[in-house]
Amino acid sequence: MKKLFLICLLLLSATGFCYADKIAIDNFVVKENPFATDEIAFVAVDTAGVIQENVNGIFSFTINGFGEELKFDKGTAFYRHKIDKSSFVYSRHQNDDGTHSMLYYVYKHDSKLSPVKISWIVLIAIPLILVLIAYLFKRLIIIAIVVFCIFLYFNHSGRLSVSTFFQSIIDGLKGMF
Repeated sequence: MKKLFLICLLLLSATGFCYADKIAIDNFVVKENPFATDEIAFVAVDTAGVIQENVNGIFSFTINGFGEELKFDKGTAFYRHKIDKSSFVYSRHQNDDGTHSMLYYVYKHDSKLSPVKISWIVLIAIPLILVLIAYLFKRLIIIAIVVFCIFLYFNHSGRLSVSTFFQSIIDGLKGMF
């Protein structure tokens, strides 16, 4: 009886040490897919920008408002949708640590894609600077309105909706706190 009790106690104590490491994507970047034209890849990185090669499996992302299941292999997942022209790519990933989102402008030139990360601070700064210039210099109000209309057209033609614009700003503010 003592041996049975000792074996059960040993097995119960050993299960406490058998936990697997939690694999989570807390930071990611968008890059051009080197294996396909007009496609992008998501790469799981740490805060220093080093690829996390231990990230393997299927993770759910929301890309431009559509739910996608991305299969990561050695820290890289390929987004299998062609990009016709330069456009914005807003991607969100939610895990146990919270929601992580990034806004990129994918510039297409000469059958190459160049993703440029857009900070939420830039999204706030451009309209605020235009309003400030228009307020300080009353004669430049028409120029500020024209530049603001060009800014809105650029966002609209690049497929950045108003809801995505504000969601990116809100996610950036949440990340600050």
